[in-house]
Parts: sequence; C-alpha cells; structure tokens
Amino acid sequence: MSTEYYTRYERARIIGARALQISMGAPVLIDDPSTQPLYLAKKEFELGVIPITVKRDYKFR
Repeated sequence: MSTEYYTRYERARIIGARALQISMGAPVLIDDPSTQPLYLAKKEFELGVIPITVKRDYKFR
C-alpha cells in the first residue's frame, strides 16, 4: 500500500475481492504456506502487493 489512505469500507472491499480471486484459483502474490484465501488477502493488503485500485468520485460531496 502506498501512502494513500483507504476507508474501512474500501479496505473491506479490496480484501474481499482479492480473497474471492484467490479462492477461485488466482495466483497468490506472496510466499506463505497458508491456504486460507482471506488470510492471504489480508497479508497481501498489508504488504501492498494487491493489484486493485480505488477510483473515488468526489463530485457529490
């Protein structure tokens, strides 16, 4: 993760989407012996290697 700040909702969406990808057979981007998709997605998020971005639309604020 870069210096960008994610809200708790964005964080949950990113981790959830990545966990689903891993459970459907996507390659894991970290070297970890675990087989649990949610754990792996959280670790990938903490290390900043998840290839998912957040597009924000601020015109309604």
